[in-house]
Amino acid sequence: MRKFGLLPRIIIAIILGIIAGTFLPEIAIRVFATFNSLFGNFLGFAIPLIIIGFIAPGIGSMGKGAGKMLGITTGLAYISTIAAGILAYIAASSLYPMMLKNQSFTQFDNPEEALLEPIFTVEMAPIMGVMTALLIAFTLGLGLASIKGSTLQNALNDFQAIVEKLIEKIIIPLLPIHIFGIFSNMTQGGQIGTIMSVFAKVFIMIIALHLIILFIQYTAAGTAAKRNPFIMIKQMLPAYFTALGTQSSASTIPVTLKQVKKIGAREQTADFSVPLLATIHLSGSTITIVSCAIAVIMLQGQSISFIEILPFILMLGVTMIAAPGVPGGAVMAALGLLESMLGFDATMIALMIALYLTQDSFGTACNVTGDGALTVLADKLGGKSPVNNKADSETA
Repeated sequence: MRKFGLLPRIIIAIILGIIAGTFLPEIAIRVFATFNSLFGNFLGFAIPLIIIGFIAPGIGSMGKGAGKMLGITTGLAYISTIAAGILAYIAASSLYPMMLKNQSFTQFDNPEEALLEPIFTVEMAPIMGVMTALLIAFTLGLGLASIKGSTLQNALNDFQAIVEKLIEKIIIPLLPIHIFGIFSNMTQGGQIGTIMSVFAKVFIMIIALHLIILFIQYTAAGTAAKRNPFIMIKQMLPAYFTALGTQSSASTIPVTLKQVKKIGAREQTADFSVPLLATIHLSGSTITIVSCAIAVIMLQGQSISFIEILPFILMLGVTMIAAPGVPGGAVMAALGLLESMLGFDATMIALMIALYLTQDSFGTACNVTGDGALTVLADKLGGKSPVNNKADSETA
């Protein structure tokens, strides 16, 4: 029996939440509001664990066997991710004032007042603050990258596996119920029309931005390799559609490798860079996160300047290394930054997750396709001429 993917479950949860919020009695909505409160508190407890569990071993393992190609590939991935975030901010700040005009929760004196309260709450205090967790993760990760010992690295790898199981087996499966509760509560509060209109407009803009960043990436790669960027993109389409279906960069690696070798990268470069980029290069996901975050901020009747969001984008580029390889992993890794740097509360985080997950597969497809361009660039910057695999006139 074919596994029912996360995206269809999220879409069904949104639809059922709207229906439930229209017809269910108030007490039923409060039951789901109680679940949302418990789940949100547990998510807050888990965020520091996710940060340490993924950032520390991720940075630490990158230092093992470090060389010129590692530095080049990592640098290209970071530059691409930051450029994607800045592109998303420019587009959102330019277009959202028109696209989202008169669409906010400011018709309520306090947006939270429109939502029904949970029946009861349970405090689940995190073991440390988000910024403390980030500092510990960077300290441990950079330390591990600079020493020869492997004991702590192995321990953190085990801890990472535990946290990944927590996300994969508990948080991700419960997300549709959480989103169902949020949407049913917002529907009864009269906010759902605004939300759905924003979803549609943000979705279209994000897809357009994904295509723009891919064009930029392949124009740079095509210029460096003296190849037609449009033909290179065409040859990468099998990887794009594979990622679209699997929602996983890791699952797409075999297809990505095959296609990257067709567009001009040497085999040894592709074998090294593609698996690494599948982990650390998330330009498409960054576009989605930044675009959705600004939309959520504007829904609250607020705005954010470039100076305010730039530190978030710079930190996001590093934190994306921590993104676990499960659907929705990038937004899970970014939750700590959304909370600590942008001041997101539980409702804003729930909206952010819902917005992100409806577009997760497209972000993953953009990530994977961009890996091809960055691999070719890394190959050229590595110093040796790439193998002349195919003529530019060849089609995929």
